[in-house]
Amino acid sequence: MPSIRTRTTAARRAPAGRKAAISRDDIITAALKLVGPHRSVSTLSLREVAREAGIAPNSFYRHFHDIDELAIALIDLAGRSLRQIIGAARQRATTERSVVRSSVETFMEQLGADEKLLHILLREGTVGSDAFKQAVERELQFFENELCADLIRLAEANGTGLYEPALTAKAITRLVFAIGATAMDLPRERHAEITEQLAVMVRMIVVGTQTMAQNRAIRP
Repeated sequence: MPSIRTRTTAARRAPAGRKAAISRDDIITAALKLVGPHRSVSTLSLREVAREAGIAPNSFYRHFHDIDELAIALIDLAGRSLRQIIGAARQRATTERSVVRSSVETFMEQLGADEKLLHILLREGTVGSDAFKQAVERELQFFENELCADLIRLAEANGTGLYEPALTAKAITRLVFAIGATAMDLPRERHAEITEQLAVMVRMIVVGTQTMAQNRAIRP
């Protein structure tokens, strides 16, 4: 017959399928498995995430105050990861044209990535709560700031003008994300066509800002 101590220890063990200990990153990973092209972060429930993570619902609160805090953490993670991926693509490019092409192609590739990070930013910017939309807006501004710095760097290196760099970066960022939100719901076979169109549209913005800068420079 098991001793009292043995029975007590067994009673304290986590139920079958549940982990004895879990990290904040484990919960984020579980939540990422639940979101996707047709599933917004805002629709996740605490119990659903806990079940996916293999923990008791109460264990969730050791890492997040509520489901909204988890959602904002997911948005922040998505923004940071995508900025690194797209920023690296821009840095590898050596000409202005190749920067546009590589950035657009990398962005569109992320629509089909397993992590679905881009889906989080595209969904929560339109259907999430005000707190989620504000979090997405912060990430978009980070994208704009980094793109602005790259546009200035390229303009100086190539000797081309640049009219209102910050506004140019904003125009490109908002266009790309708007097109991405549309492409997200379209069949994958349409993505190549959209990538080509998007590259041309971004190029039009770049040429436009260069022309405006040149006109300002020669204006008496």
